[in-house]
Amino acid sequence: MKKIYFLCTGNSCRSQMAEGFAKKYLTDDYEIKSAGVEQHGLNPRAVQVMAERSLDISGHSSDLSDLGYFNACDLIITLCGDARDKCPMIPHGIVHEHWDLPDPAQALGTEEEILSAFRQVRDEIEQRVKGLMK
Repeated sequence: MKKIYFLCTGNSCRSQMAEGFAKKYLTDDYEIKSAGVEQHGLNPRAVQVMAERSLDISGHSSDLSDLGYFNACDLIITLCGDARDKCPMIPHGIVHEHWDLPDPAQALGTEEEILSAFRQVRDEIEQRVKGLMK
């Protein structure tokens, strides 16, 4: 079974959405987890915009990265510069991809403008996860 790890700063938005899409699109041949270099709690707007795609991530938890899982992965995907920079040395043989995506939790404006930022990041993540199916 192949292991994929999605890492971002707080494991509250981007990595959670990536985990949700990966569990939808990738086969049972994959074990998929997400984590952060910090724990910020699950962002309710991430839950909301994923529900718009009929994906329920409300049961996910904001987790710190697990070095044992990290070292056993086939693919590690960092979703922000902070996670990439604070990520431990990636062992030889593990593929690393970096998806430098804006943090929707930092979006400012009206509620609709903030949700729009979440949707844009969600849609970008969905396309990138679909690209992993090749």
